[in-house]
Amino acid sequence: MKILVTGGLGFIGSHTVVELQNEGFEVIAVDNLSNSSEKVLDGISTITGKKPIFEKIDLRDKASVQDLFKKYTDIAGVIHFAASKAVGESVENPLLYYENNINALVYLLQELKELPNVSFIFSSSCTVYGQAEKMPITENASVQPAISPYGNTKQIGEEIITDVAKVSNISAVLLRYFNPIGAHPSTEIGELPLGVPQNLVPFITQTAIGLREQLSVYGNDYATPDGTAIRDYIHVVDLAKAHVIALQRLLKRQNVEKVEIFNLGTGTGSSVLEVITAFEKVSNQKLNYKIVGRREGDITSAYANTDKANTVLGWKAQSSLEEALKSAWKWEQKIRG
Repeated sequence: MKILVTGGLGFIGSHTVVELQNEGFEVIAVDNLSNSSEKVLDGISTITGKKPIFEKIDLRDKASVQDLFKKYTDIAGVIHFAASKAVGESVENPLLYYENNINALVYLLQELKELPNVSFIFSSSCTVYGQAEKMPITENASVQPAISPYGNTKQIGEEIITDVAKVSNISAVLLRYFNPIGAHPSTEIGELPLGVPQNLVPFITQTAIGLREQLSVYGNDYATPDGTAIRDYIHVVDLAKAHVIALQRLLKRQNVEKVEIFNLGTGTGSSVLEVITAFEKVSNQKLNYKIVGRREGDITSAYANTDKANTVLGWKAQSSLEEALKSAWKWEQKIRG
């Protein structure tokens, strides 16, 4: 069964390709390599013993998307990761985010609605909840006005998919994830941010290895126990496995609605300083960091209530924060070795 994975050589995409291949799916990985590398294919094939089909395509080019579906007429499911994902960058360059995250989705759905039956998994985000009033966040929490253009593209994306599913053969699962970190235990694939990392953990590991001089902690005046922002950090392999389970649910027609929503996290919130302390413990490194002002677009706290995913999907995050950080550190040491 052929599954199309957009952004298939990216951080979460590549780990999901591995899990799909482990489950016997034939994978077509699409990527424009704007934030990834073709070398990731070697890592995937080392782990699974099989190289996925790879197509270098920019989904913002409508003709390329049309050609892709002419070439592969038997795609049974799509997992859509391809998107720009940095909150800060989206505030500075909103049009890039609207073009990349919305246009690509529309072109994809235009092709999928012509097919008899399609299972569609959408990489969404807990940013749709904004600063939720209650913790932990359930799927019933109201969607708040977006604080960043990135968050807005995820909200708009969810709305577009819901509208299209009503009038087509597309069934969809919207996976709202919290903060993916870590690397595959084989250290064959992991997070490969190009340029300065926009996320906490790769910045931590790059600082520890000497690539960055100092880690900036954005704000210590939040209403949290230690003043730093709280997030729910989930191991990327746990996250990847959830995508495969959600896809299988759709392929087996076990979904009870045309569009279903699940939070993916660990259910535990960790502050920035707690993450730094946990990293120092597993790596035996002292981290050079300083407290600076808050970053625009950041919220105080976000961590998941995962009861729905645990019960309905039968999925639960397995790895601890320490295990995830340890894998990220091993990966950083390998790629800089």
